[in-house]
Amino acid sequence: MNQCPVHNSTQAPLFPELQDSVTHTGGELSISLLVIDDEPRARQSLCDLLRPMGHRMTQAGSVAEAIKWLQLDNFTLALVDLNLPDGSGQDIMRYIQDHEILTRLIVISGETTFDQATEALRNGACDFLRKPYHPRSLLETVNKELDRARTHHRYQRIQDELKGSETLHRFIVNNSPDMIYMLDDQGRFSFINQRVRSLLGYSEKNLIGQHYSSVVFSDDVEKAQFVFNERRTGDRASKGIELRLQNRHNKEIRFVEARAISVELTAMGVYTAHNSAQDAEFIGTYGVIRDITERKRSEALMHYHQYHDHLTGLPNRALFHDRLKMALAQARRSKGQLAVLYLDIDRFRMINDNLGHLAGDNILQRITQRLKTNLREEDTLARVGGDEFLLLLPNIVKAEDAALIAQKIIASGSVPMLYQEQELRLTFSIGIATYPDHASSKDDLIRYADLAKCHIKQNGRNSYDYYQTRFKHLQPPALELENSLHRALKNNELELYYQPQIDLIEQRVVGLEALIRWNHPEKGLLSPGEFIPLAEQSSLICDLGEWVLERACEDGRNLEECGLTGLKIAINTSMQQLDRLCFQQQVLEAIARHGLSLNRLEIEITENSIMQDMQRAVDVLTALAKKGISIAIDDFGTGYSSLSYLQTLPISTLKIDRSFISNLSEFHSGTPIVTAILNMADALKLNCVAEGVETSEQKNILRQAGCRIIQGYHYCKPQSMVQLMRYLKQAKSGILNHEDQLRSL
Repeated sequence: MNQCPVHNSTQAPLFPELQDSVTHTGGELSISLLVIDDEPRARQSLCDLLRPMGHRMTQAGSVAEAIKWLQLDNFTLALVDLNLPDGSGQDIMRYIQDHEILTRLIVISGETTFDQATEALRNGACDFLRKPYHPRSLLETVNKELDRARTHHRYQRIQDELKGSETLHRFIVNNSPDMIYMLDDQGRFSFINQRVRSLLGYSEKNLIGQHYSSVVFSDDVEKAQFVFNERRTGDRASKGIELRLQNRHNKEIRFVEARAISVELTAMGVYTAHNSAQDAEFIGTYGVIRDITERKRSEALMHYHQYHDHLTGLPNRALFHDRLKMALAQARRSKGQLAVLYLDIDRFRMINDNLGHLAGDNILQRITQRLKTNLREEDTLARVGGDEFLLLLPNIVKAEDAALIAQKIIASGSVPMLYQEQELRLTFSIGIATYPDHASSKDDLIRYADLAKCHIKQNGRNSYDYYQTRFKHLQPPALELENSLHRALKNNELELYYQPQIDLIEQRVVGLEALIRWNHPEKGLLSPGEFIPLAEQSSLICDLGEWVLERACEDGRNLEECGLTGLKIAINTSMQQLDRLCFQQQVLEAIARHGLSLNRLEIEITENSIMQDMQRAVDVLTALAKKGISIAIDDFGTGYSSLSYLQTLPISTLKIDRSFISNLSEFHSGTPIVTAILNMADALKLNCVAEGVETSEQKNILRQAGCRIIQGYHYCKPQSMVQLMRYLKQAKSGILNHEDQLRSL
């Protein structure tokens, strides 16, 4: 261990051209630097470069030596190499974190993989510089971190000076994110902090002496009188009571949502101090008000996503069941009638196969708008599958009224729909079941309507029919498909296809997303959208997930053995899988069984899935991430509105949903949204992958916005393992500079 000599003012600068970037700052903070590198010449070079700054410097050549210095001295900044003779620089960083040492860290290393950089940043590194570094970049980085250390020192000193003083107490109260108030014994404000200005638009002076009811929303005044001026104390006092307050600036706005602010109130009575509780005199109320407007909006948005289809905005199956249950109860009370219609778009799969799923999504949205024009306000249209809809017609006068609606729907399909200069004519198969003629329970009504639809599908399509008892022998497609899927798992009918993820800068394949396909013996190759929704309604999704995990690990190992190394395979995972106690063990055992490196697997899960059980998701995914398995958020931007989970989960990758990419154009409003996601990912040091890239314009916009990795039909469709091997071997022959060349592989 040795000390670097400090700067001598008579010595000529080692790098005269860099003197402008060196900051000489005195002050109360004594700055010392610890240089950790196993190469003596590298350490000395760093000391020579940093000497003009005039700070005390110390050298260490190993983990043990560095830890010994950290035990002896308080260093302001440490410059750490990752490769050390007795361990890794990561060990030093973990030691600093575990012992709550305030030393700031900059990593300077030749190890520049994403995993190393990510682990370093998670272990507390402030920055990561690659060897060989440019001297100016190093000095700028060191100066930046030393400035932050000085700023932190100043804030700490100010805090120490304020501690225990009245100024500190007033500062804390006035800068609280919550509104803090005191009422006198008549319910009038005797104190209120400055938060009232931004929350309600009132001045503190204007409210002093005013009754609390002046800020309460009119519909909540009665509720507020029992809690706002609370007299009780202890466990009986009011805690977490939700109210709405009046925003002064919005008093003239007509809509409740605009002028009412949702808050959570906690209040207690305040009494004079006496030896006897009976002698204590009530002098007022102390309360704290927390703004929960954003939380209420998030809850409303979560509720919407839970009960609505993302693509069309229609109610989903769960909401349809709720409305049908209520409609049945009303029909029983009023001795009325209702009808359930099961709609299926005939041969819709041909549109997806010939025009692509983006076209299919667009056409489904347009079909939805057409269907709505034939309905009353009280009717409920729900999307319950890829091309299947349920329609509830409450309060019909006679059963024949349902046939009139079915005829209108079929007629609307005959009107040509123009898509990319092609005329499309769509037909519907519709089954009808009515209450009370056909069934009296919601499940039977839906099942009978489905059976009637099956009858139409098997007898020419493009028509409608009422349920008849003789249809009972028919097997609904969903049930038939579920039984076939069970057989598919046993009969080896499933196959994994892979869609490459392309690095736009290096023009090479860096990852693969595993996508399941079903080689159906009668229907041919089925895409996930045709059977995954059904599997998610049963435990089949876990069986499918286990099969995908096993096959992806096996394929990953085969790629490695063929010399196609360094590719990360991403597999889609459902929340039902995470709920299984054995999931973590299944993943680790599958990886070990096939001899695959842990960092070659990535678990993809959607935002909406995570929100089903946030704590469970955090526990399982964190445990896997600690083992080195990457975690990706799929369909990012379409689910939960709060982004707090990004700080809770060990995420390494965000996958921008294809719905945002499909709207990308030079003049489209979707572009700023994608740019915002990319900027946020960059700030959080996360990878970003754009899904569903289908055009050159989309690719160029993404590249200009800073997105490095994309996947989509513009480069490559999902491919079988045989096709993929050929693709990757040709791509490996050289870095591809032209996208046409890459697409042709």
